[in-house]
Amino acid sequence: MTTIRAEAVVPLTAAGRRFDQSVAEMFPDYSRSRLSGWIKSGAVTLDGAPATPRQLLRGGEQVRIEVELENEVTSVPEAISLTIVHEDEHVLVLNKPAGLVVHPGAGNPAGTLLNALLHHDPRLAELPRAGIVHRLDKDTSGLMVVAKTLPAVTALVEMLSQHEVERQYEAVVLGTMVAGGTVDAPIGRSMGDRLRQSVRDEEDGKRAVTHYRLRERFRAHSLLQCQLETGRTHQIRVHLTHIHHPLVGDPLYGGGFKLPKGASPELTAVLRGFRRQALHAEKLSFTHPVTGEALSFNAERPADQLELIEALRADLLEHGSDHY
Repeated sequence: MTTIRAEAVVPLTAAGRRFDQSVAEMFPDYSRSRLSGWIKSGAVTLDGAPATPRQLLRGGEQVRIEVELENEVTSVPEAISLTIVHEDEHVLVLNKPAGLVVHPGAGNPAGTLLNALLHHDPRLAELPRAGIVHRLDKDTSGLMVVAKTLPAVTALVEMLSQHEVERQYEAVVLGTMVAGGTVDAPIGRSMGDRLRQSVRDEEDGKRAVTHYRLRERFRAHSLLQCQLETGRTHQIRVHLTHIHHPLVGDPLYGGGFKLPKGASPELTAVLRGFRRQALHAEKLSFTHPVTGEALSFNAERPADQLELIEALRADLLEHGSDHY
Protein backbone atom coordinates (compact mmCIF):
# COMPACT_ATOMS: atom_id res chain seq x y z
CA MET A 1 0.00 0.00 0.00
CA THR A 2 1.31 3.43 -0.99
CA THR A 3 1.12 6.42 1.34
CA ILE A 4 0.88 9.90 -0.15
CA ARG A 5 2.23 12.76 1.94
CA ALA A 6 2.31 16.39 0.82
CA GLU A 7 2.01 19.78 2.44
CA ALA A 8 1.88 23.46 1.50
CA VAL A 9 1.02 26.85 2.92
CA VAL A 10 -2.14 28.59 1.73
CA PRO A 11 -1.08 31.73 -0.15
CA LEU A 12 -2.35 35.04 1.19
CA THR A 13 -4.03 35.64 -2.16
CA ALA A 14 -6.40 32.75 -1.35
CA ALA A 15 -7.98 34.65 1.56
CA GLY A 16 -11.75 34.37 1.37
CA ARG A 17 -11.70 31.41 -1.01
CA ARG A 18 -13.11 27.95 -0.40
CA PHE A 19 -10.84 25.26 0.98
CA ASP A 20 -11.52 22.75 -1.81
CA GLN A 21 -10.90 25.32 -4.56
CA SER A 22 -7.55 26.38 -3.14
CA VAL A 23 -6.41 22.81 -2.46
CA ALA A 24 -7.07 21.92 -6.10
CA GLU A 25 -4.78 24.78 -7.17
CA MET A 26 -2.12 23.98 -4.58
CA PHE A 27 -1.91 20.28 -5.49
CA PRO A 28 -2.51 20.06 -9.27
CA ASP A 29 -0.97 16.58 -9.41
CA TYR A 30 -4.27 15.17 -8.13
CA SER A 31 -7.72 15.49 -9.66
CA ARG A 32 -10.35 17.75 -8.08
CA SER A 33 -12.69 14.83 -7.44
CA ARG A 34 -9.97 12.84 -5.68
CA LEU A 35 -8.93 15.81 -3.52
CA SER A 36 -12.56 16.46 -2.65
CA GLY A 37 -12.92 12.88 -1.45
CA TRP A 38 -9.77 13.14 0.62
CA ILE A 39 -11.00 16.38 2.23
CA LYS A 40 -14.30 14.76 3.17
CA SER A 41 -12.52 11.72 4.63
CA GLY A 42 -10.22 13.89 6.76
CA ALA A 43 -7.06 12.95 4.87
CA VAL A 44 -6.49 16.61 3.99
CA THR A 45 -6.14 18.79 7.07
CA LEU A 46 -6.02 22.53 7.67
CA ASP A 47 -3.64 23.59 10.46
CA GLY A 48 -3.74 20.00 11.71
CA ALA A 49 -7.52 19.69 11.84
CA PRO A 50 -10.17 18.39 9.43
CA ALA A 51 -12.01 21.03 7.39
CA THR A 52 -15.08 21.11 5.21
CA PRO A 53 -14.78 21.66 1.45
CA ARG A 54 -16.65 24.98 1.69
CA GLN A 55 -14.65 26.35 4.63
CA LEU A 56 -13.29 29.82 3.83
CA LEU A 57 -9.58 30.51 4.16
CA ARG A 58 -7.73 33.49 5.58
CA GLY A 59 -4.34 32.72 4.02
CA GLY A 60 -1.21 31.40 5.70
CA GLU A 61 -2.72 28.13 6.97
CA GLN A 62 -0.83 24.86 6.72
CA VAL A 63 -2.43 22.23 4.45
CA ARG A 64 -1.30 18.63 4.79
CA ILE A 65 -2.25 15.53 2.82
CA GLU A 66 -1.66 12.08 4.27
CA VAL A 67 -3.56 9.24 2.68
CA GLU A 68 -3.02 5.55 2.11
CA LEU A 69 -4.13 4.49 -1.33
CA GLU A 70 -6.49 1.55 -1.32
CA ASN A 71 -6.92 -0.74 -4.29
CA GLU A 72 -9.33 0.66 -6.86
CA VAL A 73 -9.07 -2.37 -9.14
CA THR A 74 -10.20 -5.81 -7.99
CA SER A 75 -9.27 -7.80 -11.10
CA VAL A 76 -6.83 -10.70 -10.71
CA PRO A 77 -3.24 -10.31 -11.99
CA GLU A 78 -2.43 -12.65 -14.88
CA ALA A 79 0.93 -13.57 -16.41
CA ILE A 80 0.20 -12.29 -19.91
CA SER A 81 3.20 -11.24 -22.00
CA LEU A 82 3.58 -7.52 -22.68
CA THR A 83 5.76 -5.77 -25.25
CA ILE A 84 7.00 -2.74 -23.30
CA VAL A 85 8.53 0.03 -25.39
CA HIS A 86 9.34 2.43 -22.53
CA GLU A 87 8.97 2.45 -18.77
CA ASP A 88 9.98 4.81 -15.99
CA GLU A 89 8.68 5.71 -12.54
CA HIS A 90 5.56 7.45 -13.85
CA VAL A 91 4.61 6.05 -17.28
CA LEU A 92 4.69 2.88 -19.30
CA VAL A 93 4.36 2.67 -23.09
CA LEU A 94 3.46 -0.68 -24.64
CA ASN A 95 2.75 -2.18 -28.04
CA LYS A 96 -0.59 -3.97 -27.72
CA PRO A 97 -1.14 -6.98 -29.99
CA ALA A 98 -4.36 -7.42 -31.92
CA GLY A 99 -6.75 -9.71 -30.08
CA LEU A 100 -6.00 -8.42 -26.58
CA VAL A 101 -8.96 -6.75 -24.85
CA VAL A 102 -7.99 -3.68 -22.80
CA HIS A 103 -10.58 -3.72 -19.97
CA PRO A 104 -12.47 -6.63 -18.39
CA GLY A 105 -16.15 -6.57 -19.26
CA ALA A 106 -19.09 -8.65 -20.38
CA GLY A 107 -17.71 -11.65 -22.23
CA ASN A 108 -14.13 -10.81 -21.22
CA PRO A 109 -13.90 -11.06 -17.42
CA ALA A 110 -10.19 -11.97 -17.57
CA GLY A 111 -7.28 -12.31 -19.95
CA THR A 112 -7.17 -8.56 -20.60
CA LEU A 113 -4.46 -5.92 -20.75
CA LEU A 114 -5.54 -4.72 -17.31
CA ASN A 115 -4.93 -8.18 -15.85
CA ALA A 116 -1.49 -8.25 -17.51
CA LEU A 117 -0.59 -4.82 -16.12
CA LEU A 118 -1.52 -5.87 -12.57
CA HIS A 119 0.86 -8.82 -12.89
CA HIS A 120 3.60 -6.57 -14.26
CA ASP A 121 3.22 -4.02 -11.44
CA PRO A 122 0.80 -4.84 -8.58
CA ARG A 123 0.86 -1.19 -7.41
CA LEU A 124 -1.24 -0.26 -10.44
CA ALA A 125 -4.22 -1.71 -8.55
CA GLU A 126 -4.19 1.52 -6.50
CA LEU A 127 -4.92 3.63 -9.60
CA PRO A 128 -8.19 4.10 -11.47
CA ARG A 129 -8.40 1.43 -14.19
CA ALA A 130 -4.87 0.35 -13.26
CA GLY A 131 -3.51 3.51 -14.89
CA ILE A 132 -5.13 2.92 -18.30
CA VAL A 133 -5.99 6.42 -19.55
CA HIS A 134 -7.01 5.57 -23.11
CA ARG A 135 -7.76 2.42 -25.06
CA LEU A 136 -7.46 0.57 -28.33
CA ASP A 137 -10.15 -1.73 -29.66
CA LYS A 138 -9.54 -5.45 -29.13
CA ASP A 139 -8.43 -6.08 -32.71
CA THR A 140 -6.47 -2.86 -33.19
CA SER A 141 -2.75 -3.22 -32.57
CA GLY A 142 -0.22 -0.64 -31.49
CA LEU A 143 0.97 1.87 -28.95
CA MET A 144 -0.67 2.83 -25.67
CA VAL A 145 0.54 4.87 -22.70
CA VAL A 146 -0.30 3.77 -19.15
CA ALA A 147 0.10 5.97 -16.07
CA LYS A 148 1.92 4.47 -13.08
CA THR A 149 1.30 7.22 -10.51
CA LEU A 150 -1.61 9.47 -9.57
CA PRO A 151 0.13 12.64 -10.82
CA ALA A 152 0.68 10.92 -14.16
CA VAL A 153 -2.98 9.84 -14.31
CA THR A 154 -4.16 13.40 -13.70
CA ALA A 155 -1.78 14.94 -16.21
CA LEU A 156 -2.32 12.40 -19.00
CA VAL A 157 -6.12 12.54 -18.70
CA GLU A 158 -5.92 16.33 -19.02
CA MET A 159 -3.50 16.10 -21.97
CA LEU A 160 -5.80 13.69 -23.77
CA SER A 161 -8.83 15.91 -23.18
CA GLN A 162 -6.89 18.89 -24.56
CA HIS A 163 -5.75 16.88 -27.63
CA GLU A 164 -2.10 17.20 -26.58
CA VAL A 165 -1.25 13.54 -27.21
CA GLU A 166 -0.36 12.77 -30.83
CA ARG A 167 -1.77 9.45 -32.03
CA GLN A 168 -1.00 8.29 -35.56
CA TYR A 169 -2.42 5.16 -37.16
CA GLU A 170 -1.88 3.13 -40.31
CA ALA A 171 -5.03 1.79 -42.00
CA VAL A 172 -5.79 -0.37 -45.03
CA VAL A 173 -9.19 0.47 -46.52
CA LEU A 174 -11.47 -0.70 -49.30
CA GLY A 175 -11.51 1.39 -52.46
CA THR A 176 -8.97 3.47 -54.34
CA MET A 177 -8.62 6.94 -52.88
CA VAL A 178 -7.01 9.82 -54.77
CA ALA A 179 -6.07 12.17 -51.92
CA GLY A 180 -6.15 12.73 -48.19
CA GLY A 181 -8.54 14.89 -46.24
CA THR A 182 -10.34 15.43 -42.95
CA VAL A 183 -13.53 13.93 -41.58
CA ASP A 184 -15.20 16.31 -39.12
CA ALA A 185 -18.39 14.53 -38.10
CA PRO A 186 -19.92 13.99 -34.63
CA ILE A 187 -20.07 10.42 -33.35
CA GLY A 188 -22.56 8.81 -30.98
CA ARG A 189 -24.00 5.42 -30.21
CA SER A 190 -26.01 3.93 -33.05
CA MET A 191 -29.77 3.97 -32.52
CA GLY A 192 -30.21 0.63 -34.28
CA ASP A 193 -27.31 -1.35 -32.78
CA ARG A 194 -25.98 -0.68 -29.28
CA LEU A 195 -22.62 -2.26 -30.16
CA ARG A 196 -21.96 0.23 -32.94
CA GLN A 197 -21.15 3.91 -33.09
CA SER A 198 -22.36 6.10 -35.95
CA VAL A 199 -22.10 9.62 -37.33
CA ARG A 200 -24.82 11.69 -35.66
CA ASP A 201 -25.94 15.29 -35.67
CA GLU A 202 -24.36 17.76 -33.26
CA GLU A 203 -27.13 17.38 -30.68
CA ASP A 204 -26.80 13.60 -30.41
CA GLY A 205 -23.08 13.11 -31.08
CA LYS A 206 -19.76 14.29 -29.71
CA ARG A 207 -17.34 16.24 -31.88
CA ALA A 208 -14.95 13.93 -33.71
CA VAL A 209 -12.18 14.86 -36.15
CA THR A 210 -9.93 12.48 -38.10
CA HIS A 211 -7.23 13.61 -40.53
CA TYR A 212 -6.06 11.12 -43.15
CA ARG A 213 -3.34 11.06 -45.80
CA LEU A 214 -2.96 8.68 -48.74
CA ARG A 215 0.27 6.69 -48.53
CA GLU A 216 -0.23 4.10 -51.25
CA ARG A 217 -2.99 3.19 -53.68
CA PHE A 218 -3.52 -0.37 -54.84
CA ARG A 219 -5.92 -1.79 -57.41
CA ALA A 220 -8.92 -2.01 -55.10
CA HIS A 221 -7.55 -0.81 -51.75
CA SER A 222 -5.66 2.13 -50.23
CA LEU A 223 -3.07 2.52 -47.47
CA LEU A 224 -3.74 5.53 -45.23
CA GLN A 225 -2.07 7.42 -42.43
CA CYS A 226 -4.67 8.63 -39.92
CA GLN A 227 -4.24 11.26 -37.24
CA LEU A 228 -6.70 11.61 -34.38
CA GLU A 229 -7.64 15.10 -33.29
CA THR A 230 -10.26 13.70 -30.92
CA GLY A 231 -10.58 10.22 -29.42
CA ARG A 232 -14.11 8.86 -29.69
CA THR A 233 -15.00 5.18 -29.49
CA HIS A 234 -14.34 3.46 -32.86
CA GLN A 235 -13.61 6.90 -34.35
CA ILE A 236 -11.38 5.93 -37.28
CA ARG A 237 -13.54 2.92 -38.11
CA VAL A 238 -16.74 4.99 -38.12
CA HIS A 239 -15.28 7.94 -40.02
CA LEU A 240 -13.71 5.86 -42.78
CA THR A 241 -16.95 3.92 -43.22
CA HIS A 242 -18.79 7.25 -43.35
CA ILE A 243 -16.72 8.30 -46.38
CA HIS A 244 -17.31 4.88 -48.00
CA HIS A 245 -13.83 3.48 -47.40
CA PRO A 246 -14.23 1.01 -44.51
CA LEU A 247 -11.27 -0.80 -43.05
CA VAL A 248 -10.28 -4.14 -44.51
CA GLY A 249 -11.44 -6.96 -42.25
CA ASP A 250 -13.60 -4.80 -39.97
CA PRO A 251 -16.30 -7.19 -38.68
CA LEU A 252 -18.51 -4.38 -37.35
CA TYR A 253 -18.23 -1.59 -39.91
CA GLY A 254 -16.60 -3.30 -42.90
CA GLY A 255 -18.08 -3.16 -46.38
CA GLY A 256 -17.61 -6.83 -47.14
CA PHE A 257 -14.97 -8.80 -49.02
CA LYS A 258 -13.53 -7.19 -52.17
CA LEU A 259 -11.02 -8.57 -54.67
CA PRO A 260 -9.42 -6.72 -57.58
CA LYS A 261 -10.11 -8.28 -60.99
CA GLY A 262 -7.82 -11.21 -61.70
CA ALA A 263 -6.50 -11.38 -58.14
CA SER A 264 -3.93 -14.12 -57.56
CA PRO A 265 -4.67 -17.07 -55.26
CA GLU A 266 -2.05 -15.62 -52.86
CA LEU A 267 -3.81 -12.25 -52.56
CA THR A 268 -7.20 -13.96 -52.32
CA ALA A 269 -5.96 -16.10 -49.43
CA VAL A 270 -4.46 -13.12 -47.58
CA LEU A 271 -7.60 -11.02 -47.90
CA ARG A 272 -9.90 -13.87 -46.92
CA GLY A 273 -7.69 -14.67 -43.94
CA PHE A 274 -7.50 -11.13 -42.60
CA ARG A 275 -10.26 -11.23 -40.00
CA ARG A 276 -9.69 -8.07 -37.98
CA GLN A 277 -9.79 -4.38 -38.79
CA ALA A 278 -6.56 -3.40 -40.58
CA LEU A 279 -5.68 -0.66 -38.11
CA HIS A 280 -2.38 -0.17 -36.27
CA ALA A 281 -1.45 2.61 -33.82
CA GLU A 282 2.03 3.21 -35.18
CA LYS A 283 3.13 6.43 -33.46
CA LEU A 284 2.54 7.98 -30.04
CA SER A 285 3.98 11.33 -28.94
CA PHE A 286 3.38 13.29 -25.74
CA THR A 287 5.07 15.41 -23.11
CA HIS A 288 6.15 13.42 -20.07
CA PRO A 289 3.53 14.23 -17.40
CA VAL A 290 6.12 14.79 -14.65
CA THR A 291 9.49 15.66 -16.20
CA GLY A 292 8.17 17.66 -19.16
CA GLU A 293 10.40 15.73 -21.58
CA ALA A 294 9.12 15.35 -25.15
CA LEU A 295 8.59 11.64 -25.83
CA SER A 296 7.85 9.94 -29.15
CA PHE A 297 7.54 6.23 -29.94
CA ASN A 298 7.02 4.16 -33.06
CA ALA A 299 5.82 0.57 -33.46
CA GLU A 300 6.43 -1.43 -36.61
CA ARG A 301 3.34 -2.81 -38.31
CA PRO A 302 2.45 -6.31 -37.09
CA ALA A 303 3.15 -9.36 -39.23
CA ASP A 304 -0.41 -9.83 -40.50
CA GLN A 305 -0.75 -6.22 -41.64
CA LEU A 306 2.69 -6.35 -43.25
CA GLU A 307 1.68 -9.52 -45.13
CA LEU A 308 -1.52 -7.81 -46.29
CA ILE A 309 0.29 -4.71 -47.59
CA GLU A 310 2.98 -6.74 -49.33
CA ALA A 311 0.34 -8.88 -51.04
CA LEU A 312 -1.47 -5.76 -52.29
CA ARG A 313 1.83 -4.31 -53.56
CA ALA A 314 2.65 -7.55 -55.38
CA ASP A 315 -0.78 -7.55 -57.00
CA LEU A 316 -0.31 -3.96 -58.20
CA LEU A 317 3.14 -4.78 -59.55
CA GLU A 318 1.78 -7.80 -61.42
CA HIS A 319 -1.21 -6.07 -62.99
CA GLY A 320 -0.02 -2.46 -63.25
CA SER A 321 -1.77 0.82 -62.48
CA ASP A 322 -3.85 0.62 -65.68
CA HIS A 323 -6.08 -1.90 -63.97
CA TYR A 324 -7.45 0.37 -61.19
